[in-house]
Amino acid sequence: MRAQLARLSPRAKGWLGSLLMAVFAAILRFARLGSPRAVVFDETYYVKDAWTMLMTGEPRDWPEKVGAAKTPIDQLFASGQTDLWLSSAEYVVHPPMGKWCIALGLKLFGGAGNPFAWRAATALAGTIAVLLLCRVALRLFKNLPLALAAGFLMAVDGLGISMSRTGLLDNFIMIFALAAFACLLAHRDWAQERLRSSYQQDIHSRAANFAVTTRRLGRKRGQTRLVLDSSGPFIAWSWWRLAAAVLLGLATGTKWSGTYFFAVFALISVLWDAYERHEAGYRAWLLAAVFKDGLPAAAYMLPAWAASYMATWLGWFIHPDSYLRNWAERNPGEGLTWLPGSLRSFVEYHQQMWQFHTTLDSPHPYMANPLTWPLQIRPTSFYWEKLPDHPGLCKLAPGSSCIASVTSLGNPILWWLGSISLILGIIIACIFRRGDWRFLAVGAGLLAGWLPWAQYLHRTTFTFYAIVILPWMILAICYLAAWLKDNMAARSYRRTCTITLSLIGAVSLFFYPIWTAIPVPYGFWLVHMWLPSWV
Repeated sequence: MRAQLARLSPRAKGWLGSLLMAVFAAILRFARLGSPRAVVFDETYYVKDAWTMLMTGEPRDWPEKVGAAKTPIDQLFASGQTDLWLSSAEYVVHPPMGKWCIALGLKLFGGAGNPFAWRAATALAGTIAVLLLCRVALRLFKNLPLALAAGFLMAVDGLGISMSRTGLLDNFIMIFALAAFACLLAHRDWAQERLRSSYQQDIHSRAANFAVTTRRLGRKRGQTRLVLDSSGPFIAWSWWRLAAAVLLGLATGTKWSGTYFFAVFALISVLWDAYERHEAGYRAWLLAAVFKDGLPAAAYMLPAWAASYMATWLGWFIHPDSYLRNWAERNPGEGLTWLPGSLRSFVEYHQQMWQFHTTLDSPHPYMANPLTWPLQIRPTSFYWEKLPDHPGLCKLAPGSSCIASVTSLGNPILWWLGSISLILGIIIACIFRRGDWRFLAVGAGLLAGWLPWAQYLHRTTFTFYAIVILPWMILAICYLAAWLKDNMAARSYRRTCTITLSLIGAVSLFFYPIWTAIPVPYGFWLVHMWLPSWV
């Protein structure tokens, strides 16, 4: 077996390792996915919306309680009574894409009343994210063990596990954004190869007009090279970049926060183009960044992003009884009167959604300041139930209360290490590795997925929103590890990585029951509450 693995090409080893890591992640996410058999936390909105979208094409209202006994609708829904929706269209505050993903899981895995079915899509998204992160890390660091370590960290993190086992929307933003980022990295590699090939052709051409100068090559200094009085080839267009724009449109079609990912990733991609022109040896790289890269890229990325976002609303346009679908007819002379009626109603709906999101400040026991997300100060309790009997691990303590919980808490060691790595990464990138484009890649997800929330500190937000930055927190750890590899003795480096990964793995094993609703004694749950704010 070892001899067969040794004969594999580096490319085959990379894919095999990434796939095996994804299988490991799938086991952690799909095992007992139907537990708890209840509608937990905000599943009450998204799962029922997804079901009525699947049944009628659009989200429908639901009664809060049903019958003389006033049974809660979520209890009935989880028990299989899934046909109790009302005929009226529901006012929803997020675009439809994420709910269509949940609906696909319902369609493929047995319909409503089956928690496995309504969580299958998020579990699949969380599994694919591990595969993608392995590939992203491999492109960034060109080191297979480091790439597999990134996948392992993603696979065992508590936020990644709990969000993959709950029918919420944020996992889909994360997977669309991560896939788009992988596409932009592929575009960068393609553009780099084309620039270098073009430079070699131009430098040997008699028609080339060049000057001799001294320029730093990568992180090397004092090397003489020929710098062409040219801007280089056209690299603004690629299918990779188009795919990224479409994926980011789908992210925005899940939640509007996907807009920030589009803005940041598109800008960073153009900066990479400019940097590669400079490194390849073209003098007019700065002007080319604006007129040859930035503007042409915007000319097709913006329409592709907008078109894919609009496509997620197709059901709303098709069904005449969608929420506010006929607002323009009922309110003549109001709104943007120069638009067709359907678009005028669409704009009004978006204005109402914007009003909701920018004014939402209702107190909630699990709300968390966005600035604390990377430290996991206030996790979200999705589910907590005291059980009447003693199943599972509760048999070990028959005299204790038995509880089952789903606490959306990241592995604390991983997140704290990631926060430290970000700070150290800034120092390394600025002092020791000036001009290292990889740290811009590492910081991209933080710029897009976390910092924009600083303008909404008054808003009701939750720590589980941080799932969208988890891949880049892990990449920050990998960035620090890559630097240590270049600056430590090989034996010390391997020992440090082994101890770190083992510690994080052990902590994840310890916390896994309270991430996945495995019945445990109350005392066992309590020893996991390391901080008072976790209770």
